[in-house]
Amino acid sequence: MTAPVPATAHTTVLLDEAVDALLGDVSGEADGVLNGTYVDGTFGRGGHTRALLQRLGARARVIAIDRDPQAVAAAAIDPQLADPRFSIHHTSFGQLVPTLAAAGVTRIDGLLLDLGVSSPQIDTPERGFSFRFDGPLDMRMDTTRGESAADFLARADERHIAEVIRDYGEERFAVQVAKALVARRESGSPVRTTRELSEVVAGAVKTREPGQNPATRTFQALRILVNAELEELEQGLNAALELLVPGGRLVVISFHSLEDRIVKTFIARESKAVFDRRAPFAPDVPMRLRALGRVKPGETELRANPRARSAVMRVAERTDVRAALTAPAGARR
Repeated sequence: MTAPVPATAHTTVLLDEAVDALLGDVSGEADGVLNGTYVDGTFGRGGHTRALLQRLGARARVIAIDRDPQAVAAAAIDPQLADPRFSIHHTSFGQLVPTLAAAGVTRIDGLLLDLGVSSPQIDTPERGFSFRFDGPLDMRMDTTRGESAADFLARADERHIAEVIRDYGEERFAVQVAKALVARRESGSPVRTTRELSEVVAGAVKTREPGQNPATRTFQALRILVNAELEELEQGLNAALELLVPGGRLVVISFHSLEDRIVKTFIARESKAVFDRRAPFAPDVPMRLRALGRVKPGETELRANPRARSAVMRVAERTDVRAALTAPAGARR
């Protein structure tokens, strides 16, 4: 295993904005200090976690989740995280409910999901996430399990490869890329490295937006597939509904339109009460979330960290369903 990358190698996106949104208004708390249970569902290199520990009280608890064993190893040697309020679990946030249940936690006050790939993952050639370096075409966030991107390309048929690149990469030349990949495989030289993949894609994608590498969308698509990122996101969002206490906050930072669309749709759906007009005397199904807003990085952050340019943060608050159910019908409509 590659040695853990120091925490300073990663610049946390929307650090203060995310922590402020997660904690909310603390003016009513004793001494302005919160002591709840908060989950950083995508620990990475711990930027958000450290900020939370600095802001929370002595009786608070911060539980971190990460599927990357290198991230978990980095946390174990970080002196700033030698804190009795902190714990970390090697799993994905899609498994949040059973993971927390095993730790004796059934309710939380906040959940933060910072989606995408961390800088140490991108900048480590052996991980295979970037076309900027030559390395094995792996792309797994959890290197202890699952199928690598190279393994997928070695077995999948042309139609499946094209669907993945089209649906997850939004690549208009998906069919051409898939044909080129399969042709290379059938010639006896399947793609096994990031450089080989970049070269094949460059030959199949004839035009691209200025400043964007032709392989960008294909790399994104394969990474999303290998890590089941969209399915994990759906599971994590549903877990928030099950775990958050009334008034608890959900904060999600996404980095591409597929993720943000899922988060936006989820919050919008759960922020509406459902009234069945076919049964006018039946109680409404009350809304379970209250949308609190959308935030993008400011110019200062973008100048300091260009990787933040595509970030979008959405915030929602868990509503009190029991109060809504016991309210008079006229008050709910």
